[in-house]
Parts: sequence; C-alpha cells; structure tokens
Amino acid sequence: MKKFFLSALLLSGLMAPLAVSAVDTYTPTEENLQSRQDFADRRFGIFLHWGLYSMFAQGEWFMQNAGISYEEYSKSASAFYPANYNAHDWVAAIKASGAGYITITTRHHDGFSLWDTKQSDYNIVKATPFHRDVLKELSEECQKQGIRLHFYYSHLDWGREDYPVGRTGRECGKDASKADWKHYYKFMNNQLTELLTNYGPIGAIWFDGWWDHDSDPTPFNWELPEQYELIHKLQPACLVGNNHHMAPNPGEDIQIFERDLPGENTAGFVDKAAEVSRLPLETCTTMNGMWGYKIVDQNYKSLDELVRLLVNTAGKGANLLMNIGPQPNGELPATALSRLHDMGQWMDAHGETIKGTEAGDIPVQSWGATTRKGNRLFVHILDYKNNELYLPLTCKVTKAFVYDTKAPVKVTKTQNGVVITLPEVPSGTDYIVELQTK
Repeated sequence: MKKFFLSALLLSGLMAPLAVSAVDTYTPTEENLQSRQDFADRRFGIFLHWGLYSMFAQGEWFMQNAGISYEEYSKSASAFYPANYNAHDWVAAIKASGAGYITITTRHHDGFSLWDTKQSDYNIVKATPFHRDVLKELSEECQKQGIRLHFYYSHLDWGREDYPVGRTGRECGKDASKADWKHYYKFMNNQLTELLTNYGPIGAIWFDGWWDHDSDPTPFNWELPEQYELIHKLQPACLVGNNHHMAPNPGEDIQIFERDLPGENTAGFVDKAAEVSRLPLETCTTMNGMWGYKIVDQNYKSLDELVRLLVNTAGKGANLLMNIGPQPNGELPATALSRLHDMGQWMDAHGETIKGTEAGDIPVQSWGATTRKGNRLFVHILDYKNNELYLPLTCKVTKAFVYDTKAPVKVTKTQNGVVITLPEVPSGTDYIVELQTK
C-alpha cells in the first residue's frame, strides 16, 4: 500500500469542527483500505448530474434559483421521458475516455430519486411515464464493463416538509413548521440502505448539502457518524465522501475539493480549516460551466485544458472527477462525447503516467507537474519554452528520455538537483519526460 494509507488508522480518527455526535473514532476495514487504494489508482472519473432539472435545461439549481414551488415543479415528473437513455452507451463512452469510475446523482436537492425507491413515489419509476430504474440499468452495465460506480446523495431536500429548512429552498413553498428531523433522517437511511443493498457493489457514497445549515445560530447535528457507520456496515468497501468543504470527519474515507486542486481555493468553497489530509483526494469540476444540463452553456473545456487539469490534479496526488450534464432525452451532449473520445485517445497513449501513480517528487509548478510510479518519475511539461529545465530532486537519476519518442534526455547533476536538457523545446498538450530513479 502507498504511504498515505499506512497512516489511515490514525488519520481516520481526525476530528474537525463540524456538528457531529457520538462516534469520534473510526477504524476502516482491510476491505475499505483496499478500496481506497483502488479509488486512488483510477485517478480519473466522470460525474453525471441528471434528474428532473435536466428537462428545464437551466442547471440543477433551477428550482431554487427561479423560486419555483415544489408543488408546481414536481408536476414535471409526468413529462420526464428520457427515450434515448442507454446505460451501455454511457458506460462504453466513459470507459473509452480512460475514466475508471462514474459518480451519478441518485437524488439531488430537488428531492427526485432516479431509482425505484420504496421510500417515496417521487421517483423515476413511479412518477414518470418512463417507468425504468435507470440506476439498476447503470449498475448492471458498470459491472459488465468493469467501471466502478459511485452514488451522489443530497443531504438536503427542497421539497420534503420533514427536512428542516436551511439557507436554501426557502422559496419553494414548504411549511417549515412540519419539519421532523428524525423522520427525515430515517428516510435518508432507508434510501441509502436500498442503494447499498439492491444495486451491487458501490464504490462510494458522495454526500452533498452539509453547508445548507452552516450559518445556523446553533450547530445542526446531521448525525453523520451513525449514518457513515450504516454505510460501512452494509458495504465495508464502500467509501464515504462529503462535499462539506471542511476537514475530514471521522468515518470519511476520501476528501473532496470542489472546482479546485487540493490546497488551493480559487473558487471560494474551501474553509480555512480544510487542510489537505492524507486520505485519498478528489477534485470535482465541470466540463463546461454547469453541473446539470444548461442549453446555453456551450463553454466546454478544450482537450488541452482537460489534459492539463488531469495532469495537475494527479500531480497533487488526487483524482479528477469531471462532470457532464446529460440531456433530458437521456443522451450525453455531443460535445461532451467528443471530449470523452479525445481524452480516451490521449489516455491510451499516456494513461500509465496518470493511473496508478502518486504525486511526484516535485510539487505542481507553473511549468507543469510530476507523477511517480515506483522508480519511474514522469515529468509533465505543460507550459515551458526552453529546452533546459531545473528539477530539485534528491533521488539519483539513472536514465532519462522523452516518453513519446524515447529520445534520450541529458541529465546534469547540480548541487540541489538536476538539470535536464531536452532534444527540443517542449510543445504540444503535455510534453512528458520519464526519469528512472533510485
């Protein structure tokens, strides 16, 4: 196992200033530790934000942002019919991109469930004319094609009256006097039990929504330790992550960063207490601008931007979870499919410098990043217009060459590292030099 997992038993007990109760220690099982390693080795995943909000083509926060009442919004379920949904095609396109896992929104903040839940009729099987359990189909296809499946699950709900109103959803017509946390908490845990009982092996539960009560005058007790314990009991290998923008809680197996690389905070989501832990790390971000499908949002990142983002994320020792918002008809947008295809070609040629690697010996720099696999150090040069590059290395370099062409690279030892002399000035999306070290 890699070094950050060797300390897992100590780190898993790390306390953070969150409103949690009871359990303050957590000992992951061997199955869980192996699952963490598998997760980290995959390095690249695809996020899918899909639900009723896709019909409006205004993003996943449309109900909240437009101030639509739950009563009116929920009527749209009777028109939701994603006729072109094909789980095989989704998984095949994602697998071909080089991604190793899929994270899909099972229930977002609007409260609509994408599976045949017995806890509420407000789901894709009972409330829509589609009458198909898309999660069941996706789960079966992921197992067939060897893709790991993760489930996003919202902790908050803009429609259910038993959910205590937080700082969002206040314009959606709920009667706040009917809040019943115990009832809502039981509802969530019953749904999680369904997801972890009826849909095969699940790689992770990806929680979102803790921040809905982060401005309460008194701390809101989400009872996370007990919920996490339930998940680990049902599937010990299932990882728990929570997009709360804080330091990890006991019971969490991965640390999530939204729209930022670990240790950075350009998007303003990370709390000052959220130091980078030694748990497996994941950065989630969008392929264009939105999470859910928005018809006017065609600002897709180029292949060059996607590769650079993947390389820099891996250089931080983290996974990249790249989001796509499927269309209301069940298809992945054409531009997203094109990007997946292009990423796949790049990964076919260079994937071993990303998958199964650790953060390299040199932190991410303005010129690029490094990743390591055993005695192989990959130097990813992303933005550098000189054929000589200083590397502050303490290891001994025994061989150096351009990864693609195998052209030899001269290595000159200096007092504090080495200088590599390249056969040409770096160009292209990612100019990779492999250093063999000891």
